[in-house]
Amino acid sequence: MAASAPLGAGMTKRVGVAEVAARAGVSPGTVSNTLNHPERVSPTTRDLVLAAIRDLGFVPNQQARVLTGAASNLLGLVVVDLLSPFFMEVAHAVERAAAELGHVLILSNSENDHDREETLLRTLAAQRVAGALLTPAGGGHPPVEAAHGVPLVLIDHTSTDHPCSVSVDHVAGGRMAAQHLISLGHTRLGFVAGLPDLSQFAQREQGIREAMAEAGLDPTTLQVFRSDGIGQPSGLASGEQILARRRPPTGLCCGNDMLAFGVYRAFTRGGIRIPEDVALVGYDDVDFAANWIVPLTSIRQPTSLMGDHAARLLIDHVTNPDHEHRRVVLQPSLIVRRSSSA
Repeated sequence: MAASAPLGAGMTKRVGVAEVAARAGVSPGTVSNTLNHPERVSPTTRDLVLAAIRDLGFVPNQQARVLTGAASNLLGLVVVDLLSPFFMEVAHAVERAAAELGHVLILSNSENDHDREETLLRTLAAQRVAGALLTPAGGGHPPVEAAHGVPLVLIDHTSTDHPCSVSVDHVAGGRMAAQHLISLGHTRLGFVAGLPDLSQFAQREQGIREAMAEAGLDPTTLQVFRSDGIGQPSGLASGEQILARRRPPTGLCCGNDMLAFGVYRAFTRGGIRIPEDVALVGYDDVDFAANWIVPLTSIRQPTSLMGDHAARLLIDHVTNPDHEHRRVVLQPSLIVRRSSSA
């Protein structure tokens, strides 16, 4: 019989259930029950097994756990832009709620690409996640659960094709931003829209146009500036477009705060003062909006509440046989700071 090859330098043998059982002085079945059905094990025995797991650095195999009939404690979260402070705040809220309920989060970035989104959902299904939260890539319909076998809850998005979602009323948010600028006397409004295919941005634009019509302004005069992203570089590019206009807007709404920060940098380079020359309003109210060079007026999304609601809705979806699907719509609020009013 050929001798087994030695482990390579730096490699360590994976600890198995048998080693944990031997260390704890119990059977392998007791170790399995401790991990998958702890209610079947006495507290004393459970403590012995958990201590052995810690001492040996044992890592349970997720697929093996599922094959034993144990429910998966993994959840997925797929967002369109991991560089966005807004989505990182959402992810933090989701992770906090999931951990409180005994679940672990896998965070992924679709980069607003449908093919990548599809690949990520299939990968999460292969990892036996219990369910996933999804902010769908723009320009199309969100995937359905049956396509991957993964229970889904949409986050920051709602769809008539999806029974479970947590979103914000972005039309109302856009209306608030425009109403604020109009109340300050601005009649020449602009919107920095970022990516053209994200429904959230389209809804904000719709709200701005509705507010203009309600105030007796022609909504077709709204100056819209689009770019290929939703971060500061895209805001900088849009700001340069605005500077090239013969009659630029004096009241400017931005699709998110990062776009607003980029616009501010372009205006500073071009000698445009905020708020003296242009009143600027962002969207999301990320953590550092209040501490920006000129504190930013913004439409605040209830980000933590959204993440918490979505995580709890998904966990109820995958653990409760009597789960009732819901489309939760949260309300934004206007936070006024110096960027819109001297």
